[in-house]
Amino acid sequence: MTSSGKIELMAPAGNFESLQAALDNGCDSVYFGVEQLNMRARATVNFTLEDLSEIARRCNEKNVRTYLTLNTIIYDHDLSIVKTLLTQAKEAGITAVIASDQAVIASARSLGIEVHISTQLNVTNVETVRFYSLFADTIVLSRELSLRQVKKITETIEKEQIKGPSGNLVEIEIFGHGALCMAVSGKCYLSLHSHNSSANRGACKQNCRKKYTVIDQESGFEIEIDNEYMMSPKDLCTIDFLDQIIDAGVQVLKIEGRGRAADYVAAVTRTYREAIDAIYEQTYTKERVNTWMETLSTVYNRGFWSGYYLGQKLGEWSDNPGSSATQKKVYVGKGMHYFAKSGIAEFKIEAYDIKKGDRMLITGPTTGAQEFELDDFLVNDAEADKAGKGDSCTFKIPFRIRLSDKLYKMVEA
Repeated sequence: MTSSGKIELMAPAGNFESLQAALDNGCDSVYFGVEQLNMRARATVNFTLEDLSEIARRCNEKNVRTYLTLNTIIYDHDLSIVKTLLTQAKEAGITAVIASDQAVIASARSLGIEVHISTQLNVTNVETVRFYSLFADTIVLSRELSLRQVKKITETIEKEQIKGPSGNLVEIEIFGHGALCMAVSGKCYLSLHSHNSSANRGACKQNCRKKYTVIDQESGFEIEIDNEYMMSPKDLCTIDFLDQIIDAGVQVLKIEGRGRAADYVAAVTRTYREAIDAIYEQTYTKERVNTWMETLSTVYNRGFWSGYYLGQKLGEWSDNPGSSATQKKVYVGKGMHYFAKSGIAEFKIEAYDIKKGDRMLITGPTTGAQEFELDDFLVNDAEADKAGKGDSCTFKIPFRIRLSDKLYKMVEA
């Protein structure tokens, strides 16, 4: 829970572009992996030890909490790396570590680092919450619980005053939006068996997202699973019952997506920020929910469902192998210069024609993800209504760009 009393909005950061996008769009906290000991070790370009101080600096400037995910299976040969990571995190001023292995939990506690229990530990009842309250101040519940079950746990924490090491009541966190795994709380072994690449070590090969044909071994009869990827759940979306989540006593809402692009992080974080604020300001309406759903549909998704929170039966499967986003970005060019006094950016057009009125996106490690509509511009220092490959294009924008920031055009998918 934030200092304002609102539910905490936690955003993913797979790189500096996504981190900045999360900060610019109203998150209260960010979570990220460093090196290889996190559940998205191969899904994105993870941060390094040297990045920790810069992550903390950027987040501290905006009073945003920082959570290091160190939640994979840990082997003996990992222990020295774990201690190095935690020591560096402590020195950098990282707020907390998200952990599932007892070795990580113990090491973090010995260093005085706040611990959050990962969903990988599959916490489904209040007695397990009570046990982990000896070590952790925040606990991420299993993704398979209904809101009724979640509410019973939060009410018991309040009634029985179950407190963490900080002396405060244990806070409950749940997943609010993004990719769901077919396995219980993400503990899947398909990738390990097929590719010797363990999902539980952050190296999932996503077997479940593929199309399969079922073969009767006796007769050889084949059945193609038509138009349905029956091990690939749709993405979780809770924007339309977010008020019920808050009523259930949840203190932290987590957006999934450390492997997703900065524009995804920007759009989803901004949308949930607006929805959370609307609930507390009593302006949360069906009409606004419809608008937010349209926004969420524009970025990467596999279709949406409400998970298990409202008690639905299993079977909300994706009907295609990739994204169902209503729009996509196409690369246009790279940043060359920014004229600070006049607020004019110069880009080298390398791949795609652009014209006035186009919806554009600029991304970069410091810029984050900034969308805008293209107004008047110059091509090779002359007024023009179109720019193409090889052109130098300049236009006025209300934010600074950096050398080699990427320019994209947003088009219908």
